[in-house]
Amino acid sequence: MTRTADGSAGDADYGTIGAGYGRYRRPEPTFARAIAKALGDARTVLNVGAGAGSYEPRDRDVTAVEPSESMRAQRPPELATAIDATAEDLPFADDTFDAAMTTFSVHQWTDLERGLAEVRRVTRGPVVVLTCDPDRVEDYWLAEYAPDVMATEARRYPALDRIASALGGDVDTTRIPIPFTCVDGFSEAYYGRPERLLDPGARKANSAWSFVDEMSAARSVAALRTALETGAWDDRHGALRVQPSYDGSLVLLTAAPRLVG
Repeated sequence: MTRTADGSAGDADYGTIGAGYGRYRRPEPTFARAIAKALGDARTVLNVGAGAGSYEPRDRDVTAVEPSESMRAQRPPELATAIDATAEDLPFADDTFDAAMTTFSVHQWTDLERGLAEVRRVTRGPVVVLTCDPDRVEDYWLAEYAPDVMATEARRYPALDRIASALGGDVDTTRIPIPFTCVDGFSEAYYGRPERLLDPGARKANSAWSFVDEMSAARSVAALRTALETGAWDDRHGALRVQPSYDGSLVLLTAAPRLVG
């Protein structure tokens, strides 16, 4: 498996784009509550692709795995130090954890099936996956201004049925509404606050922008800025500015405990 200089094991180099990530990608409370509910009464939890630890529950015994040195360095001091490892090769015995979770991470994995098989191997109970449905990614208004970015995003996210098949057993899929005040700055978080995407830091915290060339990215930003300045964005999408939540591509998949024995 190829890893970057800072250890990132997926298609994005977080040694380059991860600086300041924690300022823009903070845990959204409504998402955290959904994850906590899906984890059930698990006491020991594995967090794979843990990043800066946004959604790690503070009231459970969490073991974090994160290959990127840059992301591990951004974890707050109250969280346990993350283990330098990848989803595809977890350094744990079978059935070590009561539950496992991964948030905004599976699209980064080099080998999805192997990674989820490993997560299943070391987990007795439910496996919780927060991700985006690639079939809905390009329905978002940003595709009008940054089509290359959103097409890249759609290609990177694995299909939901592929995730479910790799997890095996009974898998529940729940769409998660995105609140207007969402503090986890993935692109749809700004559905009613488009000006936020003019901020280079906000775009950098969305790895899809790093996969388009500088010229294409500049054209996309210019198109959005012009649409905002002329009022064209508000003519088409202004109702979103007062819409309390947005039903976008965000989904939570919860795989039931596997049969052991």
